[in-house]
Amino acid sequence: MNSSIAMADYAIIIGYLLITMVLGLIMTKKASASLDDYFLAGRSMPWWLLGIAGMTGWFDMTGTMIITAFLFMLGPRGLFIEFRGGAVLVVIFLICYTGKWHRRSGCLTGAQWNIFRFGQGNDAQALRLVGVLIGTISCVFMLAYLVRGTSLFMAMMFPFDPTTCALLIIVFSAIYTMASGFYGVVLTDLIQGIIIIVSCFVVSFMAWHAVPDAGSLSAVAKSITGNTRWICSTPDFYTTMPAGYEAYRCLFMFALFYLIRNLLDGSATGGESRYFGARSDKDCAKQSLLQAFTVSFRWPMMMAFAVMGIYLVNNAYPGFMDGKNEQISNVTAIVKQYNPGVKEEHWHDLTSKIEHHPEQYDKAMIAAIESELGSGWQDKISMVSFNGTVNPEQILPAVIMKKLPVGLKGFLLVALIAAMMSTFTGTVNGAAAPIVRDLYLPFIRRNKAGNRELIAASWISTLLVVAVGFWMGVNAKNINSIWTFILMGLTPGFMGPNILKFYWWRLNAWGAFGGAVFGLVGYLLNVTGALAVVLRLCGVSETIVSSEFFQFGYMLFFSLLGTILITLLTRPVDMEVLKNFYRVTRPFGFWGPVRKYFAEDALTFITREHKNDIISLPFAFIWLVTSFLIPMQFIIKNYHSLMCTVPLYLIGVIGLYFFWYKPMEHFDEPEPEMHYSDGTVIGPPMDISKV
Repeated sequence: MNSSIAMADYAIIIGYLLITMVLGLIMTKKASASLDDYFLAGRSMPWWLLGIAGMTGWFDMTGTMIITAFLFMLGPRGLFIEFRGGAVLVVIFLICYTGKWHRRSGCLTGAQWNIFRFGQGNDAQALRLVGVLIGTISCVFMLAYLVRGTSLFMAMMFPFDPTTCALLIIVFSAIYTMASGFYGVVLTDLIQGIIIIVSCFVVSFMAWHAVPDAGSLSAVAKSITGNTRWICSTPDFYTTMPAGYEAYRCLFMFALFYLIRNLLDGSATGGESRYFGARSDKDCAKQSLLQAFTVSFRWPMMMAFAVMGIYLVNNAYPGFMDGKNEQISNVTAIVKQYNPGVKEEHWHDLTSKIEHHPEQYDKAMIAAIESELGSGWQDKISMVSFNGTVNPEQILPAVIMKKLPVGLKGFLLVALIAAMMSTFTGTVNGAAAPIVRDLYLPFIRRNKAGNRELIAASWISTLLVVAVGFWMGVNAKNINSIWTFILMGLTPGFMGPNILKFYWWRLNAWGAFGGAVFGLVGYLLNVTGALAVVLRLCGVSETIVSSEFFQFGYMLFFSLLGTILITLLTRPVDMEVLKNFYRVTRPFGFWGPVRKYFAEDALTFITREHKNDIISLPFAFIWLVTSFLIPMQFIIKNYHSLMCTVPLYLIGVIGLYFFWYKPMEHFDEPEPEMHYSDGTVIGPPMDISKV
């Protein structure tokens, strides 16, 4: 099999990039008509297009690499590690209710939504600024995550150093996003989505065909990974993990922990362009279901890469036994001997340069590496890790380079580049919106900027965010370290206000502001290492301080403490603002003091959908998880597990039909005349479009 990029593959990649850029230029005029057009495509996109855009936004190259790595190490059980984010469990809340709750506000950004929820006082304006800061920080880290994955992936494909590879594709994506806005994001997401789904089917069939039977695959996987239950689908309390990933040995505990984390995070998700820009409540629900259904195609493709990676490693490095290989550990030792100052974050840059430019390095080192790896050593060294094992994060690009024929290789590269670009464009578009709409326009220009100036500000914001994210990405240790920090260290710091904003009437802007500030302080203490120093002085072990459990619990505690404490010490939100929020959003939770202002006819209308929303949630969860497991079990030919999973899948489908799909017929009924408890008619919602 050809292990280099052929001219036909280059032609496919270049053709795709040219088509993408042409579409972006076509959309430029339409996107520049207004901020609503630039950031939300005029709220005119059909639900199925927004659903595909959601799928491609979650189907990124970097995430595909790290999930493939865990599937390579654990088999189908890798799904449970990716309960932390890769399994997108938050989508069950978007399907059931949080998507439509956000859409009803009529807002453009999450920071503007805070005005809708808390009013227009100084406290709400302060929260608006913090919302911009939080959104920008989150975006920068997400971009760093994408950049790191792109550099690792592209460097194996092309004869350039990782930083140059990442820079080229990021610059291209940034220019495209600046030109086309949300119109271009959604339109190219459709093309990218089609490419991705076709690729999923092709790669999945190849892997299924390569597996003789489940038993023989299990034996090979055991020798490569050391896992005796590689083909199983249920999480163990304890499992074998390679060097660098030892923290995940307690698999069941991590799965439960990540599940709880996503249930907390998902309970208020949905403050993004796809929901603010949806045309109706029903469209929110349908786009979320389509988003979940299409993202499920990602899992058989990643399992296919993991399976082909098992066979590739078995052939490339003979002598594996229970996850260990002397050749690989010797090569790591040789590289470190001749490059004693190399750090883990620069390891792949070094091995990539050794692979592509061996003439620049000590001849004795090259001879020693070749002696260990034999002929074709340059194709093999890229998979050697800093820890003396196979680098699981390199399995995906290695399979593409060494197992796929010309043409298909180019097509798969386009699919993964498209996945990266779709996530990148959506992330950048979502970051620039609050900077312009919630910082530049109201605070810097005092609502005096014209449309052309605002579009220019959007371009400058995009460039600044991308530049900082790029710098952080090229200096990161590995993909998993960034992904873990985003999900377990950064996000929980702002989770307090997010959890309470829909479900507790008493939460006010100062409380949300305080929770965010406490979260930022906790984040700074964590990222600077100050907290670790204090805890070590108090006798807390390094293992506990650096664990994901501690990071999550500590950041969540800080956020909740600040939110609740400052809320109770300050005045409640103005009741007129709360009444407007409650009648428009119609949330459930602790809203007793607000509900007493509404007459029975209004309360009946508001609460009619709550029962079905809550009941449908567990069915959505069962359906989603089994949608991921079933195709993976089919690919590895574990038909016994497959037949056990199918009944659970059917339970999820039936529950969704009766408690979610059937009640949707009432979603968009005209709002009846409703009354307050004093008999007055409830007027139309407040217009905050100019806020």
